[in-house]
Amino acid sequence: MEYGWRSILLQRRVLPYRFISRFILLPCRFSFFFGVVKMVETLFEDIFRIDAIDADGKKFDRVSRISARSEQFDMLMHLDVNTEIYPMRAGEKFMMVLASTLNLDGTPDSGYYTPGNKKSLADKFDYVMQGKLYRISEESSEKQVKADIYVSFGGLLMMLKGDPSIAARFELDQKLFILIRKV
Repeated sequence: MEYGWRSILLQRRVLPYRFISRFILLPCRFSFFFGVVKMVETLFEDIFRIDAIDADGKKFDRVSRISARSEQFDMLMHLDVNTEIYPMRAGEKFMMVLASTLNLDGTPDSGYYTPGNKKSLADKFDYVMQGKLYRISEESSEKQVKADIYVSFGGLLMMLKGDPSIAARFELDQKLFILIRKV
């Protein structure tokens, strides 16, 4: 049974997924502002546990490379984090979201910082970076196929490895925001 936006508003029902077709579901966030439902579409969202920090040795003073594994999708992530601004320790859990925009209504981001009282998705997180997806690749072994997603956040790199169906949501040269908060 599919619910249209009108029935969601009239029945005051909020579904955790937006129906694209009968078979494809995309996770979404809802926020209420003056009684109107606004939607922010996230491309990926999961809780990660940090396995190691600087496993290959410390290369920079203010930046550490964390290795973490997600709980729900079993994704492996290597992420460069400015630990002077946002310190992280092995064993900590954090929520990571990848989104194409910070606007709560889902409109594309202008690319410019505009100060003001406008609410954004970044208000709910502690550490936010903007970057560009520069490579998507697939690895296949005898047992399974894994996809790799590579994003550069102004020189701080992220590699996300896991299920190829998650990689299908991303496009090459796509602008992304990574949002992190500790759990």
